[in-house]
Amino acid sequence: ARCLIALSMITGQVGRPGTGLHPLRGQNNVQGASDAGLIPFVFPDYKSVEADDVRGTYEKLWNAELDAKKGLTVVEIMDAVHADIIKGIYIMGENPAMSDPDALHARHGLAKLEHLVVQDIFLTETAFLADVVLPASAFPEKAGTFTNTNRQVQMARPALSLYGDTLQDWWILQELANRLDLGWAYTGPADIYAEMAITMHSLDNISWDRLERENAVTYPCDGPDQPGNDIIFTDGYPTANGRAKMVPASLTPPGELPDASFPMILTTGRMLEHWHTGAMTRRSTTLDLLEPEAVASMNPYQMGQYGCGPGDTIRVSSRRGDILIKVRADTDVPDGMIFIPFCFHEAAANILTNPQLDPVGKIPEFKFCAVKVEKVEPKMQAAE
Repeated sequence: ARCLIALSMITGQVGRPGTGLHPLRGQNNVQGASDAGLIPFVFPDYKSVEADDVRGTYEKLWNAELDAKKGLTVVEIMDAVHADIIKGIYIMGENPAMSDPDALHARHGLAKLEHLVVQDIFLTETAFLADVVLPASAFPEKAGTFTNTNRQVQMARPALSLYGDTLQDWWILQELANRLDLGWAYTGPADIYAEMAITMHSLDNISWDRLERENAVTYPCDGPDQPGNDIIFTDGYPTANGRAKMVPASLTPPGELPDASFPMILTTGRMLEHWHTGAMTRRSTTLDLLEPEAVASMNPYQMGQYGCGPGDTIRVSSRRGDILIKVRADTDVPDGMIFIPFCFHEAAANILTNPQLDPVGKIPEFKFCAVKVEKVEPKMQAAE
């Protein structure tokens, strides 16, 4: 990503129509959540938690002392659990038992906790390990905003009533806060958005009322009656001298390479029919009928080397574990590589992946680890 950003700046592909980079984020509202400070080392609008003046502003607003140290990312949290530093976790809308690298390490960590709370819309693999499960509501059942990577702040309105005993996420959190004597008094998402707007200059001139009228507004926005700026950095960058800062990118070698014991490369990802860990899509009858069972993809030539045909069962092993999965032919997969989606709980790809982190983004190395592939012979039926 840093190399692409640098290349765009060097070649002048920024700040003009038809230029710029548009990252494809992992899911909806990653941009909005990041803008709002859902990153363990920044406050809203990406202000460092280590900056005394910034932290003081938030301490005054929230009437609380805030930690000056950077927080931990997901993989680092699991390491801290195993080190007996973290004893309890509250998880909202996340399924680390499936999505973390070296998933057995993550599952053992979750099981080791003294107290685990999961707030989600389904009983996920992570929720099965929880001491308390709180029934959250799905996005069609609640109001709020989504911000996409085009910087459009979009109003979302409930299309359905709350189902059964489900509750609004903000209401659950407020009830917990008030049981801790924190005195929260939000009446709904509009109040929460108003507080966000105080802390986030990116929301300047984008009020809740305006979003209700216009449905979506792009930030930054220069006035309450002005359209948002579709193109940014036309007159420079938000730095002291107005110039962009070129940041070098150093190559981080893979955590492990193929060898005689593990000669193949595993890469993981998503598939069209199932999203992320499958918590929602595998509960959709239509989507699960399209892709009902765990499947890996290999090049047909590579399959022939292993004596495999489409639909055969293979065992894929790494230094961390192994899974059984059916294989299909895919000419888009290079020789020496196998692709496995991470949505199938019965053949969880992340049991195999390694937990090495990118030193800057702290993103695990989901796309590269060494594995061994073996064909599993069908069990012979016992003679009658």
